[in-house]
Amino acid sequence: MQQKNQFGQLLGHLVENWIPCQRPAKTLIQGRYCILEPIEINKHAVKLFDVLAIDNQGESWTYLPYGPFDTINEFKNWLAETMSDNDTLLYAILDVKTKEPIGISGYLRMNPEHGVIEIGHLHFSALLKQTPLATEAIYLMLRHAFDELKFRRCEWKCNDLNEPSRRAAERFGFTFEGIFRQSYVFKNRNRDTAWFSMIDSEWEAIKEKFERWLHPNNFEANGKQILKLAQI
Repeated sequence: MQQKNQFGQLLGHLVENWIPCQRPAKTLIQGRYCILEPIEINKHAVKLFDVLAIDNQGESWTYLPYGPFDTINEFKNWLAETMSDNDTLLYAILDVKTKEPIGISGYLRMNPEHGVIEIGHLHFSALLKQTPLATEAIYLMLRHAFDELKFRRCEWKCNDLNEPSRRAAERFGFTFEGIFRQSYVFKNRNRDTAWFSMIDSEWEAIKEKFERWLHPNNFEANGKQILKLAQI
């Protein structure tokens, strides 16, 4: 039963023994198919710039507030500026087999005091899109946030017009919360932002589904999935 105070007002449920979460450290996160390695500009920037440019005509940057980057120096400057924010940690997504970077992911808007963190700055190359590595990268970030750092809430936000990102959020188990209208002006255009979230009480069931999908038994010899994550 929900509690009331002495004025008869309803109160939120008691969070017992709450202590602020840990911030993600700049440590490697190991998976079966991919590795998340905190980005070092001198180590990763050139390879990331090259791999993201393989099939890029600019369309993959349409709904992001930055990019496309015409030169490696522009890309390095963006990395440096983004990583200078203490509430942002960017990872290079490495293929376990090649140890080469094939995409970017990140934590941002970290609020350890209240147990809230966001997954964002996602940019997947053609070598990463629609592969088990892409799904595992999100799984690893969620597992790290909930199981190891003990966050209560993980957020996913995107341009409301970005249908692939919205579908991805729902596929990964995030719950749609609503639209923040006219929340930004990026590239001289309005952005309405779609908000999604996942909370700690939902994570165990979602984690089990991720792990069933990611298990090698769910893939044929040619790498084709047997069951879709949505089916699981």
